Amino acid sequence: MVEKVIPKTSSKNPFWGGPHIMGIVNVTPDSFSDGGQFFDPEAAIAHGIALVHDGAHTLDVGGESTRPGAETVKAKDEIDRIMPVINGLRQNDACRNIKISIDTRNSETMVEALKAGASIVNDISALTHDSQSINVVAEANVPVVLMHAQGAPQSMQKNPKYNNVVHDVFKFLESRINFCKTHRIDPQMIICDPGIGFGKTLEHNLLLHRNIRKFHDLGVPLMLGASRKSFIAKVSHDEPPADRIPGSLSAALYGYQQGVQIFRVHDVKETLQAFKIYDAILSAGEEVGEILSA
Repeated sequence: MVEKVIPKTSSKNPFWGGPHIMGIVNVTPDSFSDGGQFFDPEAAIAHGIALVHDGAHTLDVGGESTRPGAETVKAKDEIDRIMPVINGLRQNDACRNIKISIDTRNSETMVEALKAGASIVNDISALTHDSQSINVVAEANVPVVLMHAQGAPQSMQKNPKYNNVVHDVFKFLESRINFCKTHRIDPQMIICDPGIGFGKTLEHNLLLHRNIRKFHDLGVPLMLGASRKSFIAKVSHDEPPADRIPGSLSAALYGYQQGVQIFRVHDVKETLQAFKIYDAILSAGEEVGEILSA
């Protein structure tokens, strides 16, 4: 029988429990998944509230698209986009007890978002893009997601290469964890994300998925962000993002079975339903096994 991987740890990091669902709120005009559908602050706030009602534990608010080929956004513009949304979410009764993550590479944006009530930093550059980011996170003493990306969004999909993608991504994340430790960041505040789709070919993405349990050796909770990404369409029939939900659920379920704790998703309700059915089937299998062996 296939059994779910349960990572061994003595950490008190609350993200060790799972599954923890992070709902995506893109406040951008050029997001790959929704094409600016929630660029208007009121639409983004309403979307965030809906994700909470669907079961999201955290909302990841971002004001800069980092899809392949995306242009860099100035920190001021990014702040102008996300601040009304964070403030609006924080003022809504449904969102008072949920965590808000700020998806940014910029220290200025981190500072303003944390002041407004965000309590997690999600940095696709693993705190390498902005030299002041490490100090902001250390001072705030909040959880930080360190993600692997090869190259900048503008060029990261132009012939990415690795000696061994699983080993190379692991060693990068390990080095960033050690860097954080030497800069006053509590290791129990660190989360790692292998960065599906960020400077990876289809084969790279599939290999990282297949071997994701190896990243538990980093000793920190893992986050998987595979939702609606292009590798799904490449394996399937070149579907647009909105039609990649079945593939997204397949990727999430594999990660769930491999012990991943945090899932950054567009489709919260569907992901939670998939996990519940998986757990129900696994439990039923154990009961049947006991009956047959009696």
